[in-house]
Amino acid sequence: MNNGGPTRINGGAEEDDDDDDMNADLDAWERTYTDERSWEALQEDESGLLRPIDNTALYHSQYRRRLRSLSSTATAARIQKGLIRYLYVVIDLSRAASEMDFRPSRIAVIAKHVEAFIREFFDQNPLSQVGLVTIKDGVAQCLTDLGGSPESHIKALMNKLECSGDSSLQNALDLVDGYLNQIPSYGHREVLILYSALTTCDPGDIMETIQKCKKSKIRCSVIGLAAEMFICKHLCQETGGTYSVALDESHFKELILEHAPPPPAIAEFAIANLISMGFPQRVAEGSISICSCHKEAKVGAGYTCPRCKARLCELPTECRICGLTLVSSPHLARSYHHLFPIAPFDEVPPTLLNDPIHKLQRNCFGCQQSLINPGNKPSLSVVCPKCKRYFCLDCDIYIHESLHNCPGLFSTLNPKWVNLASNNFALNPFDKAQSFIQHPIVQPECQSVFFKHDQQISPSDALFSQKVRKAWTVTLGKQFNYSESEESIERYNLGLTERFCRGNKKGLSDLCLLDFSDLLSFMPSRREAAKKKM
Repeated sequence: MNNGGPTRINGGAEEDDDDDDMNADLDAWERTYTDERSWEALQEDESGLLRPIDNTALYHSQYRRRLRSLSSTATAARIQKGLIRYLYVVIDLSRAASEMDFRPSRIAVIAKHVEAFIREFFDQNPLSQVGLVTIKDGVAQCLTDLGGSPESHIKALMNKLECSGDSSLQNALDLVDGYLNQIPSYGHREVLILYSALTTCDPGDIMETIQKCKKSKIRCSVIGLAAEMFICKHLCQETGGTYSVALDESHFKELILEHAPPPPAIAEFAIANLISMGFPQRVAEGSISICSCHKEAKVGAGYTCPRCKARLCELPTECRICGLTLVSSPHLARSYHHLFPIAPFDEVPPTLLNDPIHKLQRNCFGCQQSLINPGNKPSLSVVCPKCKRYFCLDCDIYIHESLHNCPGLFSTLNPKWVNLASNNFALNPFDKAQSFIQHPIVQPECQSVFFKHDQQISPSDALFSQKVRKAWTVTLGKQFNYSESEESIERYNLGLTERFCRGNKKGLSDLCLLDFSDLLSFMPSRREAAKKKM
């Protein structure tokens, strides 16, 4: 018999008991507000009345404003952005970081959003590296060296969150300057400082340290969690960085994520460099070899350096034996999108959706959801200035932050290149746009390579199956009229597939439009003959 309370399945009783224990020390009226500050979610309207803040609309308006500012900066002039960044995140762990003006404390908020920032940074900058530095008891310590593994940085950070002592900005700058001075000239050197204190206890002249960072071409940016400090503002002005002070947790999140995309290069430091890179081959699952990263025997999948044949665990990285930078094509594709971002979509007045004269689209072209809310009230929507397709705000964010390609433009491709009426394409435009990454097809008129979908190929082996290599042979044979044997063309196709298409099955964010002249450089004897056929 059950003499206690009602029995719950799936551990429901234990979960309720845990919640009751956590709230046992709180009064009844306090428990209602343990998870939110309701008084902060109010704003005054035009008539002086207090109204609840629409967080969704506020987020969308902030996003649209940031998108317009980034677009205006990118289109005002042809700017250069660093594809290979070396960033040190300096975290202030002095006693000021334990203040509780940010709930539950400053350091808890910092740790939470630094984790999200590291993941977002590597998603947008796969060729870059990050290191962590902490300031505590007036001493700066290197928590993690520069590396490309987000998990190792996050794990190290979560184990070192004790706060004590004073903060020393000069010691932190001296430490990161010593590390970043060893970076090659093609790498962009950056420092992001998350500063909680209102003072800095330095052993020497910090002005000399700032000039040394400026001479080393290190861009320093600071996000303050207290009040504005002159020395932080002066540091950012001298080195070309940005200085901002967080008002609350949501503002801090917005400020730190603004440093994930690569910033425009400083004019006096913007130089062009040619970098030697290798595209390693993936090792079979059952192979056993000594890993050059960990210097121990490894069983399972890995990568082989094309120059020295050393075994490595992950990409991107630098070969420990020959020093060659090793990447894959998706890494280049995701880094390349920052140079040519999609133009912001134009906002559509809600009243136009119900206007019988204009007869605008009432469904989002991306997700096919209705743009009319219940009660026949139109919601906020945007329109692409090129394809004139209408999207909801959620799809707008997805297109600009993840896809980096407009699905409406893909739907208007010349049918001479791709038969959009084919059964190989799905009805959803996002699926249709994403399907281009599965199977490459050469378009000589625009001198680029797209990726066309083939439903008969399973996603797991689509890029390496015999069908794909055969499709390469047929496509190249028809477009360029090669006279070589099918075997030689297939060897050429396999090289292209392994170099340019490996891993391009994650999503449209990995789509790369490759210049046709670079593609033909793998076969110099046929370059001129192919160009004559175009």
